Amino acid sequence: MPGRVTIGLYNSYDPVRFRESHRRALARAGPLALAFDCNLATFGFPYAKELGTPTEIAEWVATTTSIGESGAYLVELGKKGRFSCFDYPRKGFPPQLGEAIVTTRKPSKDKLVSPADIRASVRSGRSFLLLFGLGPHGLPKEMFEAGKKHLDITGRGLSLETCTAMGAVIGSLLGK
Repeated sequence: MPGRVTIGLYNSYDPVRFRESHRRALARAGPLALAFDCNLATFGFPYAKELGTPTEIAEWVATTTSIGESGAYLVELGKKGRFSCFDYPRKGFPPQLGEAIVTTRKPSKDKLVSPADIRASVRSGRSFLLLFGLGPHGLPKEMFEAGKKHLDITGRGLSLETCTAMGAVIGSLLGK
C-alpha cells in the first residue's frame, strides 16, 4: 500500500493578519492535493477565531476565490478530513503527517534527497510531509533543521514561486 504525501504550507508572511497570499496558496494547494491524492496541512496561519474547523476555513476561503472551481476542491478536501491546520511547530512536526522534507533551492548536501528516492519510498508505504515556505524568504532557517531531508526539485538551485514549486514537486513525485 502506498504511503501518503502531505503538502505542508508554512506561514512565513504575517503571523497576525490573514493575507491575500495565504488565501491564494490555499486556493491553489487544495485542487493540487485533491488531484494527486495528497493531504494538505497549514502551519502558523492566522485564521480568524470564528473559523474553528478546517472545513469551516475551507468554506470561507471558497467564498473568496474563483480558483479550484470557486474553492469547491478545497472544501471537498476538508470534508474528506484531508485538510489540517496547526500552530507553528515548537518541537517538530506532527508525526502522523510523515517524515518532514524541506523543499528548497539550497539543500544541505548531507540531507539532499532525489525525487526518485521519494517516489520509491512513497510506493513502499512511507509517508512524507513536504514543507513549502510562504513568503519572500521561504522557510525560516530553524525549519531546515526540522526536516530530515531536503529536496531541490530543479536539481539546479533555481528559485520557483511557491505555487509553481508545489505543482512541480507534486507532479514530479506523484504524476503518472
